[in-house]
Amino acid sequence: MFNKTYEKIKIFIKENYIFITLLLVLLSVFNYPLPYYIYTGGGLIKVDDRVKIENAYQAKGSFHLCYVSEINATLPTYILARILPSWELTKAEDVRLSESETSEDVFNRDRLFLDTGNANAIFVAYQKAGKGFEITGTKNYILYISEEANTNLKIGDNIQSINHVKISNLSDIRSAVSTGSIGDKIQLKVLRNGKLIDTYATIYEEDHSKIIGVMIQSSFDYETNPPIELKFSNSEAGSSGGLLLTLSIYNHLVKTDITHGLKIAGTGTMERDGTVGEIGGVRHKLRGAVKQKADIFFVPNGDNYNEAMKEKEKNKYKIKIVGVDTFDDALTYLEKIK
Repeated sequence: MFNKTYEKIKIFIKENYIFITLLLVLLSVFNYPLPYYIYTGGGLIKVDDRVKIENAYQAKGSFHLCYVSEINATLPTYILARILPSWELTKAEDVRLSESETSEDVFNRDRLFLDTGNANAIFVAYQKAGKGFEITGTKNYILYISEEANTNLKIGDNIQSINHVKISNLSDIRSAVSTGSIGDKIQLKVLRNGKLIDTYATIYEEDHSKIIGVMIQSSFDYETNPPIELKFSNSEAGSSGGLLLTLSIYNHLVKTDITHGLKIAGTGTMERDGTVGEIGGVRHKLRGAVKQKADIFFVPNGDNYNEAMKEKEKNKYKIKIVGVDTFDDALTYLEKIK
C-alpha cells in the first residue's frame, strides 16, 4: 500500500514539477520579510483588569489602554499598505535605532519602556492619592547600544556591578567609566533572562568624553501600602498607556469614582513628575477607541492632539477628545464632570 502511494506521489511530482517549483517560489517571495512595519487600527485593553489592589474601590466606569496592530511587512501586505489609507507603512530603519538591531532588540526596549512607565504610574498615582510607598530598589537597564561600541552587552541587560563593585545608580556607572582610561575593558555583571552574566565594554572617546557607547535607563521598585500588582502579558510592551494606567491606579485608591460610569480611553506616556509625553500612532488608537464606543479619548497636547482632532473632523467622530499636559489635567477634567 505504501509503495503504491509513494509511486503515485513520484508520478505527480514528475508531471507537475514546474507548477510545484513555481508555487514554492511564489510562497517564498510572498512570505519574505521586507524592511518595513505596517501599523493599523487596534483596539482597547481594559486596564482596570491589569491592576490588582487589595480592597480596591470598584468604579462604575472603566479605563482603557489603546493599542496599535503591528505587522511585519511581506510583499502582499506591503501592496495592501500602499492601497489602504488606514494602513501606515514605516521603514524598519525608523523603528530600529541602528542597522544591527533586530526585531527582538526593538521589542526588548519596548518592554523596558513598559516597565519604567508602570513604575512611574505607581509613583504618581500613590503620591496623588496620599498613599504610602517607598523606593526599595533601582534597576539600570541597557536601552541602546551604539554601532561604535566594543561590547557584548545586550539591550535589556540589568547592570549589577562594574569591575566587581556593586552599583546602585547611574552616577556609579558614570564614575566607573570616567575614572578609566581610553581602551580599558571594564567588566560588568548583568542580569539577563534571570541569570547573572559576565560581560565587558571598552572605553573610548567621543566629543572629548569617555564613553562605552550605551544608553542606560533607570527604573525603580516600590513597596506600597496598599500593595499593588500589575498584570501585563509577555507580548505587551511600550509606555504609551502610562496616563490611563495612572488614572486607573488612582481610581482604585480613592473612594470617589472619577469615571462617572463612562468608558474612558486614551494614550500618552507618564513621567515621574506627572507630565504626559507624546506617542505615535494616534489616529490608529483613536479609531480603535471609536470602534469600541469609548466616551472620552485623552491625548497629549501638541502634535498628538492636533492629529486626533484632524482625524475626528475628517471622519465625523462623536467621541470627546481631551488634550492634556499632565496627570493633574486629566484628573481635573474628570473631577469636573457632573
